[in-house]
Amino acid sequence: MKYIGALDQGTTSTRFIVFDETGTIVSSHQLEHQQIFPQPGWVEHDPWEIWDNSSECISKALKAANLKGSDIKGIGITNQRETIVAWNPKTGKVWHNAIVWQDLRGAELIEQLKKEVEASYLQKKSGLIFSPYFAASKISWLLAHVEGLRDEAEKGDVVFGTIDTWLTWNLTGGKALVTDVTNASRYLLMNIETCQWDDELLELFNIPRCALPAIVPSSGTVYANTTPSGPLRAEVPVCGILGDQQAALFGQACFSEGLGKSTYGTGCFLLVNTGHKLVTSEQGLLTTVAYQLGDEPPFYALEGSIAVAGSLVQWARDNLKIVSNPQELDKLASSVPDCGGVYIVPAFSGLFAPYWRSDARGVIAGLTGFATRAHLSRAILEATAFQAHDIFKGMEQDSGIKMTTLKVDGGLTNSTPLMEFQADLLGIPVIRPKVVETTALGAAYAAGLSVGIWKDLDQLSAYWQEEKRWEPKMDDEVRQQKIRFWKKAVNRTLDWVTEE
Repeated sequence: MKYIGALDQGTTSTRFIVFDETGTIVSSHQLEHQQIFPQPGWVEHDPWEIWDNSSECISKALKAANLKGSDIKGIGITNQRETIVAWNPKTGKVWHNAIVWQDLRGAELIEQLKKEVEASYLQKKSGLIFSPYFAASKISWLLAHVEGLRDEAEKGDVVFGTIDTWLTWNLTGGKALVTDVTNASRYLLMNIETCQWDDELLELFNIPRCALPAIVPSSGTVYANTTPSGPLRAEVPVCGILGDQQAALFGQACFSEGLGKSTYGTGCFLLVNTGHKLVTSEQGLLTTVAYQLGDEPPFYALEGSIAVAGSLVQWARDNLKIVSNPQELDKLASSVPDCGGVYIVPAFSGLFAPYWRSDARGVIAGLTGFATRAHLSRAILEATAFQAHDIFKGMEQDSGIKMTTLKVDGGLTNSTPLMEFQADLLGIPVIRPKVVETTALGAAYAAGLSVGIWKDLDQLSAYWQEEKRWEPKMDDEVRQQKIRFWKKAVNRTLDWVTEE
């Protein structure tokens, strides 16, 4: 039996999963890391804590499977995207805590650039929009605020890397200083057509090119071998990297144009593969690289992100205290036939795609004396399905692709009422796979292809197995009425925060 390792480094935890050559999980180990909040809107991680946890997860997952590092044929990495680490690749000196993708400290610069540069120019160049979400404004902030950093960066003694770069550098003992094309496409500094760093974008954000890692394909090449002094105690090829949402798309075997997936976690992320075709969104979606295999042209995707999905269930449990766990919420939601006219729009920090309205704030609309805890519970779950529907329709309009099924993964797919309602709202089957760890599986697939464990994408497609399917049952007239009320509720959230 041949084995592949996947290092899955997320926003709140890190895990290492060992897969066998059939894509089955053999063992895994997971550790949480600290969330650091220096002030409102700022979020940081300790890069060394992330590396220490990664090392421990690798060691313990190998031990649990009774394997040595040399039994692993290749390592794939998947990571929280847009989070930035600044360090000296010669000495290992870290200049600052990692600035996390949720961090808003780049907002001031973004607002300034909005006045100077057309959004359409930025979108055509990078596929992205003006937002502190992406890495560029975080790097600019570090260069402006950390003493001595700019001088060192311009000398080539600093690298600004996303977490994949940091992990690869550590795993290989400093031999590889790379980021894959999916992560690079989230910097706001990469030309989406050439898949190289763009001089005009670098100038716009005042970032030296020599301070960025080399852009490499997601699969089909070995970046470097692990160092024998590291956690694997052997030389193992590091040979696959995908940002977490692209990894889930890959793990769901969405290899051809028109196939899409939705990951229901803390937030919710929908991606649809648009093939080699670069689709510029008119619906507030992002154009991103889905994956690149060796020297082949990249595959692109449209992406829509929802800020609040699973976190709304946590909010109902921890802040409202209307339920003690997600299972109770599901049970309550299932006890009523519909939401009783209640609609919840969780615009806690504005609305993401397709609205991109930072002035929006959350509302509970349609309350009457009839509404109960059960109706609220149902409205909480339905909020995620409505947000996903908005993005899904935008994707179909942008791409001209009619999607016939939606593959789903993530913790919220355990909610039967949510998945049933999602199928009803989209009017197409919603399908969950047998292996729900699709993010780690995608990274394992990318690595395994590079070292010949799997020969091609067709072979990987054959491994994908359906575990559960939800078919739409809702009458079209009812569906349209619910969508109309949802849009009215969204409208009530706008212009809540106004500038004095």
